[in-house]
Amino acid sequence: MNVEVETVRTVEVPTRMVHGPGAVLGLGELVRELGVEHPFLVTDRGVVAAGLADRALESLESAFVFDGVRANPDVELIGEASALYREAGCDGLVALGGGSSMDTAKGIGVEVAHGRPILDYEYGKIPVRNRIPPLVAVPTTAGTGSEVTLWAVITDHKRRIKFNVGGTPLIGAYVAVIDPTLMLGLPPVITAATGMDALSHGIECYTCDYHQPFNDAVALAAIELVGRWLRIAHSEGSNLEARTNMAHAATFGGLAYGTESAGAAHAMSQSAGGVHDCPHGALTARVLGPVCEYNAPAAPERYARIAQALGTDTHGLPSLKAAEAGIEEIYQLTEDVEIPTMQELGFSEEEIPLLARIAYEDLQTVGNPREVTVADYEEIYRNAFYRRK
Repeated sequence: MNVEVETVRTVEVPTRMVHGPGAVLGLGELVRELGVEHPFLVTDRGVVAAGLADRALESLESAFVFDGVRANPDVELIGEASALYREAGCDGLVALGGGSSMDTAKGIGVEVAHGRPILDYEYGKIPVRNRIPPLVAVPTTAGTGSEVTLWAVITDHKRRIKFNVGGTPLIGAYVAVIDPTLMLGLPPVITAATGMDALSHGIECYTCDYHQPFNDAVALAAIELVGRWLRIAHSEGSNLEARTNMAHAATFGGLAYGTESAGAAHAMSQSAGGVHDCPHGALTARVLGPVCEYNAPAAPERYARIAQALGTDTHGLPSLKAAEAGIEEIYQLTEDVEIPTMQELGFSEEEIPLLARIAYEDLQTVGNPREVTVADYEEIYRNAFYRRK
């Protein structure tokens, strides 16, 4: 049998997933099972104000609370937090919040495990070689899937970029506690942005050049759940069934990544997020439709399958027409959950050349199913700037 070396692939899932309403009640026991006596709780002030930190602390003993996480965590924040971790004599991490809290916790773990600044571990520089301290990730939003991803995304303000750290199970959480009751009452604007982020993970990981069967399966599951439940979660914030299914969608979207990257939509949103401090999910959602429209001719069968997962009627349609019908559904969902325009997110059309260049330089461009140049990125951005009529 003649097997090409490059066809041998690996799937690694280092994270135990504990899920269901009330799962957070067992947080303390899960932390103690990992041998952690003095956990470092990584969260933000919004989570604290909502009373969610108190719920976590009910079962945590001797926890040091760090509530200084801010959106799009930067290298300075990671350095400050890891210094506090060492000073407090902590021996493990609990991340409570959205993707920013979980990325911060992973960044702290990398610095603690290696004794060097997080900037040194930008993907492509020094590889992560040591397992981070025990980390339990407790998401309070349904979007990034960072509770199960093998990546952290960190902002470098000096270069006006975001960069990735990881791509290895060594950075993954030991346990993810997925409790949809923590997401009840989440504001519609956050529900929309994070939910569309989960959708983008499913779509980009299903269509990227690195896709493989396991990732395909969870990617399609994420797409189906978002298509079925995001509108309900957005309009009925206290609907536990919708919140539960969106929580699963986010986790499946995170698992879809594996050790690989995504594609042009994430190259655009991640790089642009270093130019203006804005919600990653909303920015990804705004460029997702135009990217899919650009990519569909290169992978019509895959985009046709995405259309089916979204519930689009594709009966009797050839692949490309079915793909286009699914893309129309993506555009419609983007508007139905009131994703802001590029201008509302703080960007101007004059910035398009800059945005296109840094998107092209982002490593996730490599995984896109259709070759994309700087000029192509400029055209995609122009299509993303205004609402589709």
